[in-house]
Amino acid sequence: MNKGNEELSIREQAAIVLSDLAEAAGLGPGKIVVAGISTSEVAGKRIGTHGAEDIAAELYEGLEQARAKFGFELVFQCCEHLNRALVLERGLLERLHLTEVSAVPVPKAGGSMAAGAYRRLKDPCLAETIEAHAGIDIGETMIGMHLRRVAVPFRPSIRYVGEARVNAAWSRPKLIGGERAVYVLPHVQDSNLCD
Repeated sequence: MNKGNEELSIREQAAIVLSDLAEAAGLGPGKIVVAGISTSEVAGKRIGTHGAEDIAAELYEGLEQARAKFGFELVFQCCEHLNRALVLERGLLERLHLTEVSAVPVPKAGGSMAAGAYRRLKDPCLAETIEAHAGIDIGETMIGMHLRRVAVPFRPSIRYVGEARVNAAWSRPKLIGGERAVYVLPHVQDSNLCD
């Protein structure tokens, strides 16, 4: 059920959804976004049954458009056949000291989106896991394992890409402390603060 997005291409839908998330979460340079995508679901089929490399190419172009506009890093989650490893640029893997795993995603083992991203990146590799600042899930692929704590659900202006339902989240630092904890710097000195 494309829910009113029929006049937009898949590329445009993906760009809008990721741009919405970037604006809401304040994503920019230095931030990491994980994308989990089922091209089967985008095509209106059951996840894992009808991977489509042409759909992956369109999605990649739309996501890349948003990434270039905001300047964050974009990583792509593989399917469960590769334990949901992540496709990313080797420079990011090295900068974050992530654990590299050995595999090359292909449509039937990794998924069409991850396989397509792997072919398009300059120096691709796979990482076992990451702690991303935000994530987008097109087709209910379950990206939560790669998000930082605490995840804040986000509903973009477009709830479907193609026929796939879209979920997204960004993360915030944990709020720690009890009833006396302060999360925003007070404007006035408070004599009741701890010494």
